[in-house]
Amino acid sequence: MRLTILGGGGFRVPLVHRALASEESGVDTVVLHDTDAERVRAVRAVLEERSGGRGPKLVVESDLAAAVRGTDFVFSAIRVGGLAGRSCDERSALGQGVLGQETTGAGGVLYGLRTVPVALNIASTIAAEAPDAWVINFTNPAGMVTEAMSSVLGDRVIGICDSPVGLFRRVARALDVPMGDAWFDYAGLNHLGWLRRVLVNGRDVLPDLLGSDDALGSFEEGKLFGAPWLRSLGAIPNEYLYYYYFTRDAIASAQAAPATRGEYLLRQQAGFYAGPAAGSATGGAAERWDEVRREREATYMAESRDAAGVGDRDTADLDGGGYDRVALALMRAIAADERATLVLNVRNRSALAGVDADAVVEVPCLVGRNGAQPLAAGALDPAAAALVAAVKATDRAAIAAARSGSRRAAVAAVAGHPLVDSVTTAERLVEAELAALPELRAVLTRD
Repeated sequence: MRLTILGGGGFRVPLVHRALASEESGVDTVVLHDTDAERVRAVRAVLEERSGGRGPKLVVESDLAAAVRGTDFVFSAIRVGGLAGRSCDERSALGQGVLGQETTGAGGVLYGLRTVPVALNIASTIAAEAPDAWVINFTNPAGMVTEAMSSVLGDRVIGICDSPVGLFRRVARALDVPMGDAWFDYAGLNHLGWLRRVLVNGRDVLPDLLGSDDALGSFEEGKLFGAPWLRSLGAIPNEYLYYYYFTRDAIASAQAAPATRGEYLLRQQAGFYAGPAAGSATGGAAERWDEVRREREATYMAESRDAAGVGDRDTADLDGGGYDRVALALMRAIAADERATLVLNVRNRSALAGVDADAVVEVPCLVGRNGAQPLAAGALDPAAAALVAAVKATDRAAIAAARSGSRRAAVAAVAGHPLVDSVTTAERLVEAELAALPELRAVLTRD
């Protein structure tokens, strides 16, 4: 079986390769495609050093059509504009007093505007060169990008995120319940979902968790949102909802930080990507990568934890492996028809009440050889449903703007996000990004 990784020079690719090497995945060839040859060189050095010649055959292919031709699975993990573009999104937004997070708020919309056209080109190329391939989308903003690609690939593109399963693991530990013994009732959009019930032996044990200060104080989301607010919600939100519920706190913390997340990662990874290639006298590529990875994991969402006074991440969340595990579980379930239930980003059909059939939502799905079938999730509570509707409308406005190339439409998409408080702010943000980023100028070519 052949697997193509788009964004093959991405920092997390070794996690995927490690997972492939540690189990019977059925993958015999991994094709790495990236527009940056130096990044692929650095990542390939890690893979070869760690594998010692074992595991799937590695192929580097610079041409997109050749990379996907005849492949069985595609992992799409691109970053249009790189970390420099992410840093620009963050700084531009914070300079206007609004949130600049990569997937949430103005930053997410701006990132999506320059990413959607590239994702659509990828989808069209796969449709032509590998029409039977399954596409697993890692690229953020995952909900928006997966929905755009689904207009070309239909249900053969599935978006993934490791936030839900990370939340489930932490809640299971807090409840002292084995993961396999529980059903986690979760629904929403990517980075905008809520855990509403935890069923064990047919009984909802989430109220037990919400009723215990000690249990809530033992895991990330309990400390991040605080017991009073979680009890008010009657649910455990995805950690990214901190940006909606505590917006002023999040912005103030990000503005006070010495660097944005993108700036931090850009500096942190510069040394790794500039390091020696495999076969050099110094070697140690895998060791350097792992050191950088652990530091990256430890500082994840640090500005939100600082604002909430949460402190350091739990060591159980630092072992790496989130996206890679979800992606491999999804691929295995489809390829071998090993039935699995996974939280995925797929077209809604009729799973989430109040959301139309073609909208990409994040819900539990039954996965097998026929892909991912969303399971009935029912309706969200009115406040959550209203927020989902507003963010979904923004996603679609951004997709339409990216397709049309209209600057006015792009401003409207940014201004429509619930975390953007002024049309003037949206206008200034789009103009600042156009001045700074050639990738966005290539998309927004007309008024």
